[in-house]
Amino acid sequence: MSTDSPIIIATRGSTLALAQASLVHEACRTSFPEQRFEVRTFKTTGDRTQTEAPQPSATNLKAQFTKEIEEALLRRDADLAVHSMKDLPVALPEGLVIGAVPLRADPRDVLVLRQRAYRNHNSKSPSAIDQLTTGATVATGSVRRRAQLLSRRPDLQVVPIRGNVGTRLRKLAENPDLEATLLGAAGFQRLGWQITADGTLHGQEVPKELAGTPIAPEIVIPCVGQGAIAVEVREDDERTRAICHKLNHFESMQCVLAERAFLRAVGGDCQSPMAAYADIETNRIRMRAGLFSGEEAKRANSSGAIEEPEALGKSLASKLMD
Repeated sequence: MSTDSPIIIATRGSTLALAQASLVHEACRTSFPEQRFEVRTFKTTGDRTQTEAPQPSATNLKAQFTKEIEEALLRRDADLAVHSMKDLPVALPEGLVIGAVPLRADPRDVLVLRQRAYRNHNSKSPSAIDQLTTGATVATGSVRRRAQLLSRRPDLQVVPIRGNVGTRLRKLAENPDLEATLLGAAGFQRLGWQITADGTLHGQEVPKELAGTPIAPEIVIPCVGQGAIAVEVREDDERTRAICHKLNHFESMQCVLAERAFLRAVGGDCQSPMAAYADIETNRIRMRAGLFSGEEAKRANSSGAIEEPEALGKSLASKLMD
């Protein structure tokens, strides 16, 4: 497979995106040591608007983080594109496909709060969310998280927050009016941060006074693709498709396909108050999903054959929309 020119791995320039691209880069080098690979960053619309509040009329904010990178693939300025799966729209540009999904990281959300508040929590409670003080202010920019928080705790005050993971942690630490925020566990993992048994957060640039506790998927259902990396390639590029064959983790791919089929069937996007998460149990896909609208919260579980992920996603969507 070796050629004189390197295979270009495209990604965003954020710290987390670069960490994900580095994982893919290392996997490529390990599997194809004779081939040169190079990571190249591209500025996206989403990066330029990261500090701005999202507008309700936005048609598909996910595309803001992928459009320029996908255009680079189609122009052949890049050969592989690395995305957070949750940022990838269900409808891909013609000629592009998801070539691989590496082993999925922890898909759960993490409730981050001050250590003092964490120590006061009852460890026997089903969720630390139940132990937040009455009327507490929780910051999140996710409509999915907001909907599920208010479904479980209608008394909470949920306010928007923007920025990368480090920025959100600093805002929480520096604003005494905020009690907590929710972030993805996978982001912590890929940035090399850790949550110890006593809830303490450890990592570069992590405020010392913060603690964290993962939230079980049955309490807050993750968003579609959370914790997964998407490797996007040109459909007709046999060389990169062969690389993807080595990068792909079959079970992670099947779970993501089921979740994305659900998202497509309900007509959702990143501005939709919905969630879906699939995992593998005894060689079958087990999936839970939820639709949240106003005060109504509809949840459902189902399972299906590992070889038919799209059928499971569609059937669960029909079940919830009936």
